[in-house]
Amino acid sequence: MASTTTHIDIDATPDQVWQLIRGFNSLPDWLPYIPASTLSEGGSVRHLANPAGEAIIEQLEKYDHAGRSYSYSILQAPFPATDYLSTLQVEGIDGGERSRVTWSGQFSPVGVSEDEITALFHGIYTDGLAALQQSLTK
Repeated sequence: MASTTTHIDIDATPDQVWQLIRGFNSLPDWLPYIPASTLSEGGSVRHLANPAGEAIIEQLEKYDHAGRSYSYSILQAPFPATDYLSTLQVEGIDGGERSRVTWSGQFSPVGVSEDEITALFHGIYTDGLAALQQSLTK
């Protein structure tokens, strides 16, 4: 099983960051390459669309409002991976005046090497966190 973790420090309080990303349906609010999201199954499954129109279906596995984190798995996606589990977490730094947002995941490659799938998801997480930072500094 492969894994990757990345983080970004943002000049916003943890509450400000969590307010933006805490909703399992909120990806289109801060992630430009996810233009649409629809919830089903009582809010525990999100149906995402990417710019190419490919479906990505993810399931909420764990939600911790007090700990400012959630974990999700992929049920369907155009990625060469299985057994995907990812966590998005917000922590306070610098006395709570700033935030560290960490995006991590583990997954098993299908038809590609561990290095290739790790690079793919690391790039998605890094680009996503940069977009989050940009949306908070507008």
